[in-house]
Amino acid sequence: MFRNDASHSGIYAGSVPQLHGVKWKFHTGGEVVSSPAIVKGVVYVGSNDGTLYAIDERTGSQIWKFAAKSRIPSSPAVANGVVYFGAYDGIFYALDAVSGKLRWTFSNPGERRYAGSHLHGAFPAGETMPDPFDVYLSSPTVWNGVIYFGSGDGNVYSLDAATGSLRWKYKTGDVVHASPAIVEGKLYIGSWDSYFYALDAATGKELWRFKTGEDPNIHNQVGIQSSATVAKGVVYFGCRDSNLYALDVATGRERWVYSNHGSWVITSPVVRDDRIYFATSDSALLHILNASDGSAIDSIEFRWPIFSSPSIAGSTLYLAGQDGKLVAIDLGSRKIVWTFQTDGSRNNLSRLMKPDGSPRYEAAFASDFYDDLLVGVNKMHSVGTILSSPVVSGNVVYIGSADGNLYALR
Repeated sequence: MFRNDASHSGIYAGSVPQLHGVKWKFHTGGEVVSSPAIVKGVVYVGSNDGTLYAIDERTGSQIWKFAAKSRIPSSPAVANGVVYFGAYDGIFYALDAVSGKLRWTFSNPGERRYAGSHLHGAFPAGETMPDPFDVYLSSPTVWNGVIYFGSGDGNVYSLDAATGSLRWKYKTGDVVHASPAIVEGKLYIGSWDSYFYALDAATGKELWRFKTGEDPNIHNQVGIQSSATVAKGVVYFGCRDSNLYALDVATGRERWVYSNHGSWVITSPVVRDDRIYFATSDSALLHILNASDGSAIDSIEFRWPIFSSPSIAGSTLYLAGQDGKLVAIDLGSRKIVWTFQTDGSRNNLSRLMKPDGSPRYEAAFASDFYDDLLVGVNKMHSVGTILSSPVVSGNVVYIGSADGNLYALR
């Protein structure tokens, strides 16, 4: 499932410490925002062409495909021979993992993107605008025979994995596109209403909630897109208020908070050996902190914003940016040991890049009018942007790209 397991650890078995090349690439008809799930030799991934694909892990050939006919920017979960995912048509799907045949669906007609007036300072100021940076749908988490996910209608849903029947739903104040983390019967998830919630996974009862920042004027520094990770009694998550938070899982009390001085934290953090790793958007930094107290250890600077979440396998961390580049970083030396560039990035990056390698935003965004914001975001994605998070299986790392490809690298 997304981030590998129900705690969203982001830690995988295997490693690719050296890059030998592309094992295969699979082309879809739309952006691949979804992060793949790999089970029993099959790679499952969604595409914004409205299709869920099952791909042979060894050869990269298609085994089957299922047409949802609506964008699938959520990451699939696979359990007990069933593939689960959500799409922008407001339908949650369960498919047979072997054949791709439909098992059941659950309908939610209220799916939508986060929206706000004068969004990011765009004009006209009085107009409510869907946020083009709300690029993900909530990815399902499977735990104890139950499926959990958030929705644009503001609810967190709990469904029976076998039948799709509703067990419970919990209403938040706004869009929920983060993926729930579940540990020891407690579910942790953030909403765009500025609250982070802990719920009883069995009943949906609220255990506690935590308030993050607000931005009532331009709705820029508000909302939780980051999916949480849980480690050693602490839940960690990022927020668009530019903070990374560490909360006590039992009480919801703040252990510590790390400020990124205005830069969003869309990525999900990964924790290992009392160190927490997470990346930022506009400041394009990979931060390394002490997980126990939030004190800074190091940071690595990149050029382009980062929405893709870091993953760890072996002694290597994998991180991808919106410039269409995936890097592997040795955790011991904290040095980049290899870099992969998507086809879209190789073909198109130069026209939107300054000589120092940073984004040339003025070439994408013509004005501060909302319509030009939409056009600009699409132009930025045209460089083979990576929004998908890397998944490692054995000696192969898998990553999707806005150029429509899923890459298998070894």
